[in-house]
Amino acid sequence: MTSGSATAPAAPSPWFVRPQSTGHPARIFCFPFSGSGASAFSSWPAVIGDAEVCPVQFPGRENRLGHPHYGTYENLAADLAEALTPLLDRPFTFFGHCAGALPAYETVLRLAALGLPTPERLFVSGQPAPHDAARDRMLTLSEPELRAELEAFIRGRGIEPRPDMVDLGLTVLLRDHAAAGAYRRTEPVAVPCPVAVLHWRDDPDTSLDELQGWRRYADPVDFQVVDGGHYDFMDAPDELLRALTRRR
Repeated sequence: MTSGSATAPAAPSPWFVRPQSTGHPARIFCFPFSGSGASAFSSWPAVIGDAEVCPVQFPGRENRLGHPHYGTYENLAADLAEALTPLLDRPFTFFGHCAGALPAYETVLRLAALGLPTPERLFVSGQPAPHDAARDRMLTLSEPELRAELEAFIRGRGIEPRPDMVDLGLTVLLRDHAAAGAYRRTEPVAVPCPVAVLHWRDDPDTSLDELQGWRRYADPVDFQVVDGGHYDFMDAPDELLRALTRRR
């Protein structure tokens, strides 16, 4: 290569399904729930307020199905922090739904430990605090019960579940649940940013009382009740989007 040759652009990161732009002053990194991937945010707009929406794609699913599973939330946070580093050049927030809130939390801790920028706010949706995570009802379910839950979820999205679709989804879900089951934080470790806790009013699995443990993880911690059920975040309701524009 001669000295006058242009430098080739960096290869897109497999962690992000949308190419990042430089035209927005802030970013929202979105963490999917167990068994799902970045497509959980496919109905979300590309931009909320002045913040670009950046769904995170965990390895071992969707377009990263051939990538080794992350194994533990701590491993996931360590690898993701490295991938995030070039994108922390502007204000950002994290949004994690259900079990996706736990690797989001661990990633904040990892960024802080590395001396890297941390989010302006960590949004956690429908997920008890880390020290209460082992109480998750889903962790008590057998494989046939998880299959039934997965089929019900797919039907709830207006799709008739095909056996091959369910088999593939169950494979991802079982690996994610193994990671969730292995996750243990017996004592809270505070993050260096505010935490906003979102409770879905019609969520049958998680009550507002069960979310109160987050009060020990930051100062301040805010709570907001949002209309809808556990998976309604996927449809990007206006009430949720308005909450996410409140970065400070």
